[in-house]
Amino acid sequence: MTVIPFPEINPVLVQIGPFAIRWYALAYIAGLLIGWWAVRRLVRRPPAVATPEQVDDFLTWATLGVVLGGRLGYVLFYQAGTYLSHPMAILQVWNGGMSFHGGLLGVVTAIILFTRRNRIPTLGFADRLSVIAPVGLGLGRCANFINGELWGRPAPVDLPWAMIFPRAGDMIPRHPSQLYQALLEGLLLFLVVFTLSRRRGIFFHPGLLTGIFLVGYACARIIGEFFRQPDAFLGYLWAGATMGQLLSIPVLLAGFGLIVYGLRHPAATASPALAES
Repeated sequence: MTVIPFPEINPVLVQIGPFAIRWYALAYIAGLLIGWWAVRRLVRRPPAVATPEQVDDFLTWATLGVVLGGRLGYVLFYQAGTYLSHPMAILQVWNGGMSFHGGLLGVVTAIILFTRRNRIPTLGFADRLSVIAPVGLGLGRCANFINGELWGRPAPVDLPWAMIFPRAGDMIPRHPSQLYQALLEGLLLFLVVFTLSRRRGIFFHPGLLTGIFLVGYACARIIGEFFRQPDAFLGYLWAGATMGQLLSIPVLLAGFGLIVYGLRHPAATASPALAES
């Protein structure tokens, strides 16, 4: 069996004394900045929903939503008992432990609070964010691969790209599932949502692109989990599903609901705040 050696990439990109920049942190920063740059342009697409300056303000809200939601989601969904016994460990984000589903809830909360405060159409604003969100997801999965974490399940003997992950603690060739998820949740999902965003009139159906993004992510995550080794402290859950698959079911249902809503409730005008400006 041919096994590709795992590329030993230092998870720390730059370190000056006690200060270190890790690839994982850089993935979050790059995803947020790319999203900020793209959404500034998307919000002016007809029907306009916000100003570029409002997108500037939302960057802080998005950062808090991603980081706080991702961390608290991991604590609650994956290791609630451990963190309740050692609550100070919740703050030790440098030891890892972030959840997409928690980050999604954090960003949804940030979107609702921010748009209501600024009289911005919530679903229209979310649609613009959904176009670029897969970029951040793909970068995050690439960072998972660089860190050698969240490795895959044992691979078939004839899989030419099987890898041995040192942190797995064994010499079993495994699927590089982080790269599978980077392609599914990142590249493929971005191509789908971005291509649809270029269609004339798509933004006149608020919630439609957000729903497509959620359905696409849920499907990609459920498929990707079939190749990813479940967390040792959780293992397989109900009916052999993983936690990631179970958490993706409500995301899938919410996505379908938004698609139906977007198709049935087309928008006609721009944001009330913009109409008055």
